[in-house]
Amino acid sequence: MTTTTDTADVVLIHGLWMNGKSWEQWVDRYEQRGLRVLAPSWPGMEGDVEALRSDTSAFDDLGIEDIVDHYAGIIEGLDRPPIVMGHSFGGAFTQILLDRGLGVAGVAIDPAPLKGMLALPASTLRSGFPILKNPANRHRAVPLTPKEFHYAFTNTLEDDASLQVYERYAVPGPGRVLFEGALANLSHHSPVEVAFRNEDRAPLLLIAGGEDHVSPASLTRSNFKHYKAKSAVTEFKEFPERSHYTLGQEGWEEVADYAIDWALRAIQEG
Repeated sequence: MTTTTDTADVVLIHGLWMNGKSWEQWVDRYEQRGLRVLAPSWPGMEGDVEALRSDTSAFDDLGIEDIVDHYAGIIEGLDRPPIVMGHSFGGAFTQILLDRGLGVAGVAIDPAPLKGMLALPASTLRSGFPILKNPANRHRAVPLTPKEFHYAFTNTLEDDASLQVYERYAVPGPGRVLFEGALANLSHHSPVEVAFRNEDRAPLLLIAGGEDHVSPASLTRSNFKHYKAKSAVTEFKEFPERSHYTLGQEGWEEVADYAIDWALRAIQEG
């Protein structure tokens, strides 16, 4: 871990089937470095995991535009542009926010696919099936079972360890988000569209996990290759043994440190 004190604001954006609590270890680690860290949940998904499981009415029909606008408002309310980091769908939202000109640097970890990415791996489709199998799920939040969570997030863990993660972090995911993402290439105005040739975008790092079922490394690499801007910095890093639970999987510190060190260096070099 870097021992010098850094000064920057960091906004962390979680993904589907989680809330802001999923970043708790990263928040502590970054705050120890002197960083100001915000890890707000998607609108309506604040609070206790158990409460969110028992009552999903506040986020049953939550959509991508609502979420991205929520984070845009948070970023615009800060005294200075922050580093923006997102995981899974949060990684896609990070790229959208950077495309809007928000943020001084961005890190997208195991990001959900954007419009224009056509080939989805079988494991990605299987991970999304609990929501996508029923069109009615577009307007309600859907939980994963412990077995489904184990396949999607914690496939590198034993059953008992996976269940502990599930009980601490897993919440129902608003189906509308996944349907909007899955149908992006059929929409003229998809909420997960970015300008891949945007020359004014802030530096962006895409991080992949070699054991990820939701967003396999091949998907993140494809995301990276879609960027065609010549002057906007875009880099790719793969951690071979990481699952989709990379935020908390053993060894998460290496990923967290790499992400923030890259972002701070990108700011200095910019």
